[in-house]
Amino acid sequence: MLIAPCSDLKAGYSSSRLQVVHGHGPCSPLTDDQKLSHREVLDGDRERVLSIQRQMSAATAPVDVEKLGRGSPPVNIPARTGSSLGTGNYVVTVGFGTPGRKFSVIFDTGSDLSWIQCAPCNDCYAQEEPVFDPEASSTYAAFLCNSTDCGRLYSNSCSTDNRCRYSVQYGDQSETEGTFGRDVLTLSPSSALPGFLFGCGEANRGLFGRAAGLLGLGRGSVSLALQAARKYGAVFSYCLPSRSSETGYLTIGRGISSNVSYTRMRSVPGLLSFYFADLVAIKVGGKQLSIQKAVFRKAGTLIDSGTVITRLPPAAYAALRTAFRGQMGQYEAAPALSILDTCYNFTGYERVSVPTVALVFASRTEVQMAFSGILYVASAAQACLAFAGNEMAEDVAIVGNMQQKTYTVVYDVAGKKIGFGAQACG
Repeated sequence: MLIAPCSDLKAGYSSSRLQVVHGHGPCSPLTDDQKLSHREVLDGDRERVLSIQRQMSAATAPVDVEKLGRGSPPVNIPARTGSSLGTGNYVVTVGFGTPGRKFSVIFDTGSDLSWIQCAPCNDCYAQEEPVFDPEASSTYAAFLCNSTDCGRLYSNSCSTDNRCRYSVQYGDQSETEGTFGRDVLTLSPSSALPGFLFGCGEANRGLFGRAAGLLGLGRGSVSLALQAARKYGAVFSYCLPSRSSETGYLTIGRGISSNVSYTRMRSVPGLLSFYFADLVAIKVGGKQLSIQKAVFRKAGTLIDSGTVITRLPPAAYAALRTAFRGQMGQYEAAPALSILDTCYNFTGYERVSVPTVALVFASRTEVQMAFSGILYVASAAQACLAFAGNEMAEDVAIVGNMQQKTYTVVYDVAGKKIGFGAQACG
């Protein structure tokens, strides 16, 4: 297979737009030596989903955003795939400290706390850029244990020198712990957030690849989305490119998004940091599948940038798989790949025809999958339906980042709605 070179940003992107790339793609600033195999990406994705499904009370409460500001123009950050960083997630480059230093970080709508690796890094993984040294930043300050900001953490403790300590464990056995503090976060050459709250990670391990850390975009008070809300409004959006050689964007604030269809954003007790929407139907080849709406209501559905493969209730996935297989009979079956059980061998084919797949949300919001959101292509000999079934009917359904590709996905926290706009990038 040919690997496409990294393409330039499309004309019309403002200089302040945060670029999104995939960590395994040619657009990533990181080296190739820690690329994950397809099985490693999918196995790690399975652990993340299990973690989300286990969380019933660990998320922080959402913030009342009705009175937050809307005055400043939005800031746009180029975004890219994180494949060459050794992560299956998407990354942006931002600056920390004064003077500002650039770091490539994963952005994640399923996390609240942002963090980067910091010196002295006693137990850290190898990252591409030099580790952030808070002592070298004239604007860094650590919070004391009895401070109000330390109390905003879901889990905190106190160091021997009275500094606020944080600790976060993720479902894939990844973890980070260190000092909770503040510094300047630079989003673009013309946009910065002074006093940004984040974790200075001094003991970090897990599946972060060579990324420097993580930007949390959840609904909790310490997330980037809510910290930026007073300046930009409680709205953000992104577009994930369909290919690792393309770039997308992350926009903080209310960007200009045409042809966006909205559905209601829901809150679920015990999972208050996550973004839920009402999935009501699935279409294959333009025909709605016979799935009772109670199947989706029982599980609930969240939208997550950090999950790769969309998970569906068992009955919904079974209906999707049956319909998809019924229209793919002309192709040779291939072995399953990790969590993906419907795979095909396209060796020798110059052109492949697959049925359309669409997710239908309440308010008649229909998300038509791009080809890249229907098939997970490990190789020409193994291309798999990019959906998986949950084990239990009550397990939460998750719309992963593969099915969000090429769409502008808008999280309007103040307006309590989620929007989808087709063909917005890559």
